[in-house]
Amino acid sequence: MQSQNLSMSSYIMVPIHREGWPFIALFAVAAILLGLLWQPLGWLGLVATLWCAYFFRNPDRVTPTRDGLVISPADGVVCLVGDAVPPAGLGLGETPRPRVCVFMSVFDVHINRAPLSGRVTKLAYHAGKFVNAALDKASEENERMAVALELEDGRSVAFVQIAGLVARRIRCDLVEGQTIRAGERFGLIRFGSRVDVYFPEGVQPQVTLGQRCIAGETVLADLNSTEPARQGEVR
Repeated sequence: MQSQNLSMSSYIMVPIHREGWPFIALFAVAAILLGLLWQPLGWLGLVATLWCAYFFRNPDRVTPTRDGLVISPADGVVCLVGDAVPPAGLGLGETPRPRVCVFMSVFDVHINRAPLSGRVTKLAYHAGKFVNAALDKASEENERMAVALELEDGRSVAFVQIAGLVARRIRCDLVEGQTIRAGERFGLIRFGSRVDVYFPEGVQPQVTLGQRCIAGETVLADLNSTEPARQGEVR
């Protein structure tokens, strides 16, 4: 019974990312001030404060460890699947690669995780617009941070943090030359956005449009598999 209670408390009391505490404090102060003006506003402020804490939650995840698995870097829904040219700033050429895009709503966990283990070879930041991140043109027009990752076998992948309509800050803690592990936390996007993953040529996505992903756990593709791409759409 005690272990069950500990498990339940750890599920409810999810850690908060350190970047969230200033916002939570700001929301809490605003809630108190609004409550002094009119009590119903104070209750609305409390709800907003709880949402803010919920937004910055930073749960632990269990990442699959088999070589070759490409893991989702973000919580959210697959909004685009298909071939696309990686961001020019990464120097990965102009040949289209298989790409999966995961859209995060303001209710999803926004901590981003590495999709594969490897060495960071290039970072490319682009200042841009803040159109709806679910649209394909967001990968070209929106503010974004792109990362090129070299794998042990010499192949490369890319992943891109893209800002959205209400997202106004991309945080990426990676540096060029750094080695990271699959599932390792590397940044976040505030508030609502998308992360794209570009696979090596010939790798088939194993997720479909509308499928929900969990950062650090959901398998997007298998570099060592010859299984054809998944077909259909989650409705």
